[in-house]
Order: sequence, then C-alpha cells, then structure tokens
Amino acid sequence: MSFKENLLQKINIDKMAKQVIASIGPPDSDRRVDKKIMRGLLEKTSYTYRRKRDLDLFIEDVDAKKTRILVLDNDLAIYHTSVYDVAMRKTPTVKEMMNPFNVIKILKDTDVVISKKEESVRIIQKECIDRLDLSYDESDLDEIAKDGAASLEREYAEGVMESIDLFAEILGYRTPPKAFRISHHKIVGALSQKESGEVLFGPMVLYSMIHNSLKLIEQQTGSFDREKIEFIQKVAAGKEQASSEGPLVFHYLKKTALLQSRVL
Repeated sequence: MSFKENLLQKINIDKMAKQVIASIGPPDSDRRVDKKIMRGLLEKTSYTYRRKRDLDLFIEDVDAKKTRILVLDNDLAIYHTSVYDVAMRKTPTVKEMMNPFNVIKILKDTDVVISKKEESVRIIQKECIDRLDLSYDESDLDEIAKDGAASLEREYAEGVMESIDLFAEILGYRTPPKAFRISHHKIVGALSQKESGEVLFGPMVLYSMIHNSLKLIEQQTGSFDREKIEFIQKVAAGKEQASSEGPLVFHYLKKTALLQSRVL
C-alpha cells in the first residue's frame, strides 16, 4: 500500500482503539466492551482466531507451546501461556476443579496475565501500527497536498478534510480546545500548555464546511488571550486576513512536514 493508504489505516486504528477504550467501564459496572470493534482491531494483527470451549481466543503463535493469547471478553486479558491453560482458568470443568493445583491457577492468574483492558487495547493498537510502513518522502507529501487542493477546487469537503487529517497526523496537530472551536469548521493545530495551565494553540488550519474556505493562522494563541481568540473568529468569518488561504495552506503543511522529517 502507499504511504497515504497506510497513514489512513493508522488514523483508523487509533480511532478504533479509542472507541474500545471508551467502551470499557469501571469495575462492577454494567458497561460491556465493544467486542465488534476490538475484533476488527485484532483482525489487523497476525493473531489467529480460535474458539475454545465458550471462549473467543486470538493467538499470536498457534504452533508454540506458550504464546500470547487475548481472550475477547469484558476483561480483554492477554495471557502468556498455552491455549489449554487459558481455557482451564477461564472455563474449568468439574474434573479440572477437583485438582488443587488447578484451583490455585483458577483463583489467581497473575502468573500468566500480561495485561488487561486499556493496556491490552494499547498493546494490540501498537502491534497493528507496527505492521504499517509509515516512512515517506517529498513525493508522498506532494500527493496529499495535491489531493487536498484538487478537492478544495471541486468543493469536495470530505477530500479536503481527509488531506487535513493526514497532515495533522504527520505534524502531530490536534483538534482545538473549547476556547478555539468555531461552529461548522474543522480546525486542527499544534497544541501545547504553559506551566500556568494556559493552553497554546497554533499554527492552526481552519476549514469552513459551509463555505469551502481553507485558512491558516501561523501564530500561536493562548487560551487566556481573548483579543487574539476574537481575531481567529474574525479570520474564520472573513473579516480579518489569514496568514495563507486556499491551496497555499496545503503547500505550507507540506513544507512544514518536509522540514520536520529532515529534523527527525
């Protein structure tokens, strides 16, 4: 797959992992893990699915005596042991429970459990991403910038936002805190925080989904600076001049991403 396709995959993997983590409830809650999305994540790994007793198991190496095994249930535990051992601990038969050594294992699994819940999701998330080739060069950035500019010209909002998301992923841009949000606009930018707790946002990209207008504000703005926040709102409304507009915004993002890659 191309760099663009792989990066879109990474964005989707991160989104899926976030959704699964959000579905995990606190102990003793009635909330259930979103198994459908978690299964989708697991299917992007090299793990092999097996149904054992009433358990849905995802096994890292089916030929190994001991391997990593994720049980797709509300705990999302990852074990390092055998398939039989997991099955015996999770759904023991009466005969197995008659063995005192098995009872100890059933009651306490810390000797074989690597992780549970959120930590397990993050492990699987990382394994999914590690399978992707996310290296890129100038031609890859040029493709994203051209696709974004072409979508802007055609007034194809989804295409514009996809290119913005791709550059945001490369540059580490984030969605804005509440103080910087503007209705009917997709906004991303560099996000940091002062020791005082004030949030700094910028450079930032603003895309109006209603007017199909794309704008860039290069300067960084503090969340306590009402005057500059008002300026951002005026730029979005077309009452103040942006640092760049239209396809030039994608050129700026491409140039910034290229400089970043050279520094790294």
